[in-house]
Amino acid sequence: MGIIGSKEDNDKKRKKACKKISKEDILELESKTYFTKKELRKWYKDFIKDYPAGELRMEEFHNIYKQFFPNGDPTKFATFVFNVFDSNKDGCISFHEFITALSITSRGTLDEKLDWAFSLYDVDKDGYITKDEMGDIVEAIHSMIGNIIELPKDEDTPEKRVAKIFSNMDNNLDGKLTLEEFKQGSKNDPCIVQALTTDAH
Repeated sequence: MGIIGSKEDNDKKRKKACKKISKEDILELESKTYFTKKELRKWYKDFIKDYPAGELRMEEFHNIYKQFFPNGDPTKFATFVFNVFDSNKDGCISFHEFITALSITSRGTLDEKLDWAFSLYDVDKDGYITKDEMGDIVEAIHSMIGNIIELPKDEDTPEKRVAKIFSNMDNNLDGKLTLEEFKQGSKNDPCIVQALTTDAH
């Protein structure tokens, strides 16, 4: 009975902790993100309003993407993004994980955004992006955007896009991209940089 009581106490504390963000958490997040204290409080208030349990689950994350991409199927891409946001791999996105990733993707430096993008493409987290990994992401993007954007002839299929990216980035022709190859190649590809530099306030 002591174990059960202890778990219930922890659940109650967790629910109370979710209502208002602590000063310590605000200070920590302010030092680790590009958001001000005021912005962090606002983001937290909105996050808890939308997700009272204090965490965002995969299905909820998919629903967010479906609102933004109603003409395509964003499920696969949203899953890849979810897995990068969920840094501790517990199957849900906490406010800390959410705001940290949002800070990088919306206000981070180009290098921070490229590091984040590399972690998205490096699905198995082995330090390299393979053609298969990039193909999975590019295919997921194509499914998500549907026919909204007309792509150039040499990029109008996921296979062609991956082949073009690798021909531009894979300097040593080993069939995989290191972080450095990816960052340098991305800086030389205006499309990739443009996709990563959208500023959201």
